[in-house]
Amino acid sequence: MSLAHGLVSADDHVQEPPDLWTGRLSRGRFGDRIPHLERDAGGAEHWVVDGQPLLGGKVASAGALMPDRNREPARWEEVPAAAWSPAERLKAMDAAGIAFSVLFPTVAGMAGETFGRLDDPELETACVQAYNDWLLEEWAAASPRFIPQCIVPIWPPEAAAAEMRRAVAKGHRGIVFPALPMHLRDVPHVSGPEYDPVWSACEEMGVPVSLHAGASPQLLYPAFSGLAPALSEAVDAVTRPMSSVYVLSLLSFSRVLLRHPRLRLVLAESAVSWAMLYLEWADHQFEQDGLAREGYDLKPSEMFHRQCYLTAWFDQIAPFVGYLGEDHILWSTNLPLATSTWPRTQETVERCFRGVSDGTREKILWNNAAGLYGIEPAGT
Repeated sequence: MSLAHGLVSADDHVQEPPDLWTGRLSRGRFGDRIPHLERDAGGAEHWVVDGQPLLGGKVASAGALMPDRNREPARWEEVPAAAWSPAERLKAMDAAGIAFSVLFPTVAGMAGETFGRLDDPELETACVQAYNDWLLEEWAAASPRFIPQCIVPIWPPEAAAAEMRRAVAKGHRGIVFPALPMHLRDVPHVSGPEYDPVWSACEEMGVPVSLHAGASPQLLYPAFSGLAPALSEAVDAVTRPMSSVYVLSLLSFSRVLLRHPRLRLVLAESAVSWAMLYLEWADHQFEQDGLAREGYDLKPSEMFHRQCYLTAWFDQIAPFVGYLGEDHILWSTNLPLATSTWPRTQETVERCFRGVSDGTREKILWNNAAGLYGIEPAGT
């Protein structure tokens, strides 16, 4: 396939069905702690795990597929089929010129953070493995156009690495990991040597790690309580990509990227416009503080250009590509979230790539993701 057939969307989400975990986990062992849907007095449904509400009290995140994208479904029966059905998703992809879709979870957390909050490691691992197996059996098996990525337990690192290896051996092509697991429960800081086995496992397997923006609410400022719900959601959508600034800073200055030079890091739903300014600041501070004298072999911008990828979906590319590099930008549609460009994806692409060469366009829309996830390069 080539660009004539569409693009590779490097950040889309699957909507997990009500029976994913109830049908795969032992009720005798876990009881009602298993992720499941509950209905409130008003008839609305919401997800619960271990007594805690999930997904902000919603049943799904599928705004792009709704008649009004500012209104999410209230009950499962209202969730559009293209959110949870592989067959219907393929139709939606065809309508928008999407050839391949790299998959992220929804109920399990945009970065798999949902189960990282659980205090019971047995339940955490069971939930994680159920999701990973389901994604292969229901989505990847339905079409090679779906690119599965696994989620993992956040602690201990041996458990995370073991699940990565199990899942990749079965067919997963990437790892989705919470950027700041210490925000989820009492575990060591992610930049410390305790997590080196996780990064080393990714290097050994040659699969990218995706850190999805918004998985750590502590990095976002809360919207004013007086705002209408739709406006609060808008504030969250605007600030979510910017949280990647903190993540990139942390992994650069803490030497994680230096210690693991073959680690490939995807900042999902990051956008790109902030990154040029950030890297200028980071390099200036690096030089100002003389960090090269403290054992840093590379500047932050050099670490970025060696190992990192940003994911855009609405950005003007021409002003930034020269600095960030055409090899380090991926494209996405963010389907089916309310911030998705679907169904006007191709119109958005044409607007965002004005003034960009065909070669650069091909890399960002196809070849960069193809190299990361083992997809056939464009034009072959």
